[in-house]
Amino acid sequence: MTEITFLLNGETVRVAAEPTHTLLDWLREDRGLTGTKEGCNEGDCGACTVVVTDDLGVKALNACILFLPQLHGKAVRTVEGFKGPKGEMHPVQQAMIDHHGSQCGFCTPGFISSMIAGHQQGRSDHDVVLAGNLCRCTGYAPIIRAAEAAEAAESPSWVGDDSAEVPAAPLAFAPETEDELAAWVEANPDATLIAGATDVCLWDTKQMRDLKMVAFLNRCADLREIAIGTDSIRIGAGVTMTQLRELLGVYHPSYAEMVRRYASEQVRNAATIGGNIANGSPIGDNPPALIALGATLHLRKGAARRDLPIEDFFLDYGKQDRQPGEFVSGVTIPKSAPALRVYKLSKRFDQDISAVLGAFNVTIESGKVASARIAFGGMAGIPKRAAHVEAALVGKPWSEATVEAVIGGFPKDFQPMTDMRGSAAYRLEAAQNMLRRYFADLSGSAVNVLEVHA
Repeated sequence: MTEITFLLNGETVRVAAEPTHTLLDWLREDRGLTGTKEGCNEGDCGACTVVVTDDLGVKALNACILFLPQLHGKAVRTVEGFKGPKGEMHPVQQAMIDHHGSQCGFCTPGFISSMIAGHQQGRSDHDVVLAGNLCRCTGYAPIIRAAEAAEAAESPSWVGDDSAEVPAAPLAFAPETEDELAAWVEANPDATLIAGATDVCLWDTKQMRDLKMVAFLNRCADLREIAIGTDSIRIGAGVTMTQLRELLGVYHPSYAEMVRRYASEQVRNAATIGGNIANGSPIGDNPPALIALGATLHLRKGAARRDLPIEDFFLDYGKQDRQPGEFVSGVTIPKSAPALRVYKLSKRFDQDISAVLGAFNVTIESGKVASARIAFGGMAGIPKRAAHVEAALVGKPWSEATVEAVIGGFPKDFQPMTDMRGSAAYRLEAAQNMLRRYFADLSGSAVNVLEVHA
């Protein structure tokens, strides 16, 4: 047991709990705050959404995939905490009443939490803000109308006064700097490192793994740094997907658009780029894009550091080139890659795991392919380059005929599996069609369904 300190609905609380106790369970079972609902218990439905304020600002997070130590020194608001001192409703709550935004009501607290977080941020992209909240009564239209109606309303003082700096003593398993983390991990090489917990939390709650020793990385401020150089950008492992999307919107817009479809607002607010890489999922959406960019991965073990091309990090399914006591500290990408395109294929537009994720970065000089970096997720046991297809392209004229001539090389690079997201034949054909799409994209054709059918 350890003591965790945070603000809950404006009041300081000190909780003695196991490091892997989730906020959702604590709210409902220990605190009696049952407005925060358990739906999926894996970060998909948004019924458990709460509002968290820290040094990065106000954000919506899923309480079901949030361990209590991640809240140390922060402020949390549940649906019970949005009313004023005299019982006044938040403008978002009133708008939901006025516009009949609640039907069965089960999802409503989560929607309100997401909407209030968006309201605090001054957001108007409500479809994005609410993509991680599911209404099984199909009441989305009145909910969106409520969000629009509340846009201009002033944020109540009782919600806006949450402090981002709550006095909290350091935790032994939550290092404050990368140096502290390096020493701790080297001394505890078998420990589980937890960044956003969006996946690791499920190891505990769904797979019932015994995470005997853990370390939380979210308090390492230097792991959240972004350094923009002349030709490159170094991104710390602790940078969230929300922060990454904002950064990429300036330098790599196609990649940024893929990140907009990466999970949901709540998950992006917690998930980190380093965690996604270190997890090593064959269908993780970041690695193929980073491989196509020619990114360099930074690893650290104690005082020793090493760099490697990110594609060399993934060795086999569930196996990465990472030594005991070593962790991902960051990744460096080129500042410019105008030909980079990233295409995500999934059953749902929002918040879905990819069937295929294709990333393309082809350099054309004097009408011929000078270099090619093409990588996929969902096509092998690891994120993987299409080496045969790349080799077949280099030196050839960049033309539709060349593209059609090389797509037959995909089976040499990939033998995808068949699962619920697609058959092997479907995935191969999808990869081939993505290359065709890429050619059309670089040629100036409209290839996005949102553009074609606008």
